[in-house]
Amino acid sequence: MSKKSEPARAVRSVGSVDVKMLELLVCPLTYGPLKYDSEQNELISERARLAYPVRDGIPIMLVSEARQLPDED
Repeated sequence: MSKKSEPARAVRSVGSVDVKMLELLVCPLTYGPLKYDSEQNELISERARLAYPVRDGIPIMLVSEARQLPDED
């Protein structure tokens, strides 16, 4: 009799966001890497100067939904 195994699940997470998923996501505008800001619950694209919201653990990867970041001085 074999033991029934559970589906593979990500064990690492940041808040309610799966870290493995974040490693795969890129900015839809620049195709550059994203950084997760846990305080704002956003994915940051430094290159595009945009912050994509994460709602209920789901990244909203639409430029129209992103917040423009202030320019660095």
